[in-house]
Amino acid sequence: MASNSKDQAARPRHRVVVVGSGFGGLFGTKELRRTDVDVTMIAKTTHHLFQPLLYQVATGILSEGEIAPPTREVLARQDNATVLLGEVTGIDLTARTVTSHVLGRQLVTPYDSLIVAAGAGQSYFGNDHFSEFAPGMKSIDDALELRGRIFGAFELAEVMAARGQDVDHLLTFVVVGAGPTGVEMAGQIAELAHKTLKRDFRAINTRQARVILLDAAPQVLPPFGAKLGRWTEEKLEKIGVEVQLGAMVVAVDERGLEVQDKDGSRRRIEAVTKVWAAGVQASPLGRTLSEQTGAALDRAGRISVNPDLTLPGHPEVFVVGDMISLDNLPGVAQVAIQGARYAAREIDGRIRGKAPQPAFRYFDKGSMATISRFSAVATVGKLRLTGFIAWLMWLAVHLFYITGFKNQVTALIRWAVTFIGNDRSERTVTEQQIFAREALKRLDGGTSQLVSAPSVVRSREELEAQALEESRLTDAGVRGKASA
Repeated sequence: MASNSKDQAARPRHRVVVVGSGFGGLFGTKELRRTDVDVTMIAKTTHHLFQPLLYQVATGILSEGEIAPPTREVLARQDNATVLLGEVTGIDLTARTVTSHVLGRQLVTPYDSLIVAAGAGQSYFGNDHFSEFAPGMKSIDDALELRGRIFGAFELAEVMAARGQDVDHLLTFVVVGAGPTGVEMAGQIAELAHKTLKRDFRAINTRQARVILLDAAPQVLPPFGAKLGRWTEEKLEKIGVEVQLGAMVVAVDERGLEVQDKDGSRRRIEAVTKVWAAGVQASPLGRTLSEQTGAALDRAGRISVNPDLTLPGHPEVFVVGDMISLDNLPGVAQVAIQGARYAAREIDGRIRGKAPQPAFRYFDKGSMATISRFSAVATVGKLRLTGFIAWLMWLAVHLFYITGFKNQVTALIRWAVTFIGNDRSERTVTEQQIFAREALKRLDGGTSQLVSAPSVVRSREELEAQALEESRLTDAGVRGKASA
């Protein structure tokens, strides 16, 4: 008996690695809190992002801290959980290891079970260069940059108008994509321009600002059905949003974009501020897993999984959320939450020697989107709601899922200020918010160049100067040998 107990004490606990700190990663980790395992969460950010409210950070309603609490703080009381900062760049299914990088440093983490919840990024449909001029809405960096661009456009327009210059291109805001994110973003920019800022400027009339919502699809909010789509379109136009459907964006630059209409004709819209809310692309880790398992990928990079969310031939690896292609599941938070909880329960059951669960089944809790203050649309089963009742439902659901009691309280206060008082609490912007991303891209070594030893990482100019000097010395040596 003594020997048996020593063997159990010496045997390491089951190791679970969770990739990502979004809905799937966080809820999967929390579900394992009472399981006899060691959980290691690896994520490229230090926070858990409540992505559905990013547009409210971009338009000055909420601060980033209210929708992105520190992951370590959220999991501080979960003794079996460890959080590591790093971007996962490789998964070796044979060796059962996860490779991550942060600021040029590599870490290899072994696992016994793996939950991959790396989510999805913005898709530009093969035109990634559009991102320089039309940021997406997938991260806190995106939201803060867009906040700077939106409020900065009004400030620059005030300066140029005071000089008698044309400011139409500055007071035109284009949102690409008429899904929930695009609709919510366009509605909030319209309210910002037509109500919140209408008394703040002297040389410009913000109520003359144009807000354009573009989409190649024939209707607004396609997943909500034709009736709600028409209702939403009419409501958007009533609050001052120009809805242009059947319009495909074919080019984007600093001062505007080019659109191709259904008849094949092309036209240009002059607009400095563009927001890209069209399309998603699953994490590149999907391709890494596909290459090792043979599992198929769809056009959005989502990987086919077994009915129990595992990879073919690898029952120890679960993939959840926006990364999976299974039964046409939508890319919404509830799919990630429910999938991660299912995976965690399956791991717990295996450790306890229980029988496997039935195949994963998604319970659709409905979809909703806000249009303006006190107005939203919602679908719950066969129920279709619009207006104030739908808005109250949206308010309750989002308040419930915001992580942390203090964030729920502060978010409620901010919403009261915005929706009742028609004001915005977060309007501070800086040039750094707008240009930092592009500045970092110009570093050869990325952000790692800023923290590496000077003798190891040098600037592009220094490297070019060294190459030129080496070339000069080589030429001189060749000439010397020739003369000898």
